[in-house]
Amino acid sequence: MASDFFYPNTGGVESHIYQLSQCLMSLGHSVVILTHAYKDRTGVRYMTRGLKVYYLPILVMYNECTLPTLYATLPLVRYILIRERIDIVHGHSAFSALAHEAMMHGKTLGLKTVFTDHSLFGFADASAIITNKLLQMTLSLCDRVICVSHTGQENTALRAGVNPDKISVISNAVDTQVFTPDPSKRDCDRITIIVLSRLVYRKGVDLLAGVIPVICSLNSKVHFIVGGDGPKRIVLEEVIEHEQLQERVSLLGPVKHEDVRDLLVQGDIFLNCSLTEAFCMAIVEAAACGLQVVSTNVGGIPEVLPPDLVWLSDPSVEGLVHTLNQAIRDKESGKVVDPMQCHERIAKYYEWQDIARRTLVVYRKVEAEETASLASRLRKLLSCGFIWGQIFVIIALIEHVLYLFYSWLVPVETIDVALDYQEMSDVRQRKNSKIK
Repeated sequence: MASDFFYPNTGGVESHIYQLSQCLMSLGHSVVILTHAYKDRTGVRYMTRGLKVYYLPILVMYNECTLPTLYATLPLVRYILIRERIDIVHGHSAFSALAHEAMMHGKTLGLKTVFTDHSLFGFADASAIITNKLLQMTLSLCDRVICVSHTGQENTALRAGVNPDKISVISNAVDTQVFTPDPSKRDCDRITIIVLSRLVYRKGVDLLAGVIPVICSLNSKVHFIVGGDGPKRIVLEEVIEHEQLQERVSLLGPVKHEDVRDLLVQGDIFLNCSLTEAFCMAIVEAAACGLQVVSTNVGGIPEVLPPDLVWLSDPSVEGLVHTLNQAIRDKESGKVVDPMQCHERIAKYYEWQDIARRTLVVYRKVEAEETASLASRLRKLLSCGFIWGQIFVIIALIEHVLYLFYSWLVPVETIDVALDYQEMSDVRQRKNSKIK
């Protein structure tokens, strides 16, 4: 698994990678994660069940995304892929430069590659055009693509020129053993609205800044708890200061993943103001904790929850205020689904073991296919366009030359093969038995 986004950072992609990896390991497979270093968390770390994580010393540019270098990561990633005996490189998130580079390096080594797209992109602005072209280069060589919603499938097929037959739709899931309701934690004297997301533009923080003062003025019982951090936090701080809402709005800052459930169960309503979402993990976790969910009607969100568990709104201040008021009235009149019933339904809809089994089907299809030669990869890149196709071919040829150079400089025979966690445990037991 390769991505810029992993723990200790929190978010839907991070949770997806961790949970999927744990389930794959429980099914008998070996999983290794590649991500960049987070402050003092560098080198190799082990997580639950012996999940091995490489925190690579790569320069981070913005919002936990590494600097796209194409070739600078080749020596290190090649060494790790050989050392860990990797069969499939699975990249996550179109925003992650490390994911794309790891898949490109893996394909150069003759490995199979899979990519999971967690986000939706536009088509008109300059940044989207450039990103889509680079994504087209990566996915033209990718063996299979996974999207978390049918809306995401259509978006990826259009913007990256991927054959829809290569795209599988496998949603996210939630650990319902962790995210459980606890109505006793709620304050009966007030209505608590929880907001939990990165405080960035695409999460609709500007809409939230417009909604908070209006809702607070309309209902004196409403209190907001906002968890998360980001460049848009200052917008909320200015609104709270200007409207003197310090006693009714709490800004918690970053929330650790292990504390998310304890925060959610304090609320009555969960508010999601996203401007674009392929699949929103936060609203599934909130519903599993028995909260009413109010969300903008964008992207793949209508596919996530049934109509009686979510109040959908236009992505505007007026639309959110109207829908949120409706949810508050339903709450006060008791016209809501019982928290435990809501939890039980979510447990049936989204289950990680099922997601892992469906992902394994994709892996097996990839493993059954013939490995593409350099010539066939170059032909696929040429099909990306007259100008861009030639640029992509040059990039691929330089990558191949560098690979040959590093293969000569550090031959495969000189790279020690790493033991997986179970093999290491067996070695320790044998050593301990000899000592005894």
